[in-house]
Amino acid sequence: MSADQRKEEKQRRLRQLATLNPRPEAVTHPLFRDSEFFDPHDLVQVKYEMLRVVSVENRPVSESAKVFGFSRPSFYQAQAAFAQSGLVGLIPQKPGPRSGHKLTPTVMEFLTQARVAEPSLRPERLATLVKKNFGVQVHPRSIERQFLRQKKPQ
Repeated sequence: MSADQRKEEKQRRLRQLATLNPRPEAVTHPLFRDSEFFDPHDLVQVKYEMLRVVSVENRPVSESAKVFGFSRPSFYQAQAAFAQSGLVGLIPQKPGPRSGHKLTPTVMEFLTQARVAEPSLRPERLATLVKKNFGVQVHPRSIERQFLRQKKPQ
C-alpha cells in the first residue's frame, strides 16, 4: 500500500469515526506541515496539540486556537472536555438526544396497554393517542423503534 493509499484509508476511517477534521487547511501550526506523524485531518490529534501548546508551552489561548484552526470558545470547550474525560473527551459526540426521551416509562406503559387492548393499532394511530393524552408530539417511527428496543434480549 502506497503512502497516498494509507493516507486515504486513514481519512476514510476518521470520517467513519466522526473524527475527520472538517477544516484541515486551517491548521497552520508548524508541527503539522509536511509531517507523517502530525496529521491536520485528525481532529482529536489537532485538539490535543492545541491544548498541549497552551498548557506545556504557555502560549496564549487566542494564538493557539488560531494556528490550530479553532475559535477561542472551541478551545475552552475542548479544554473542559479534556479535563473531565481525558483524551476521550476530545472525540466529537453526536448531537441531539440519545434515546426516545419523549417516550417516558408512563407513555410507553400507555402505548403497551393500548396495543394489548387493540393489537392492530398502527404507529401513526399510537402517535395520535400520545398527542391527545399527553400533549407530546412523537414520530411514529420513534414509537416503532422503542418497541423494538423493548423486545431485544438484554
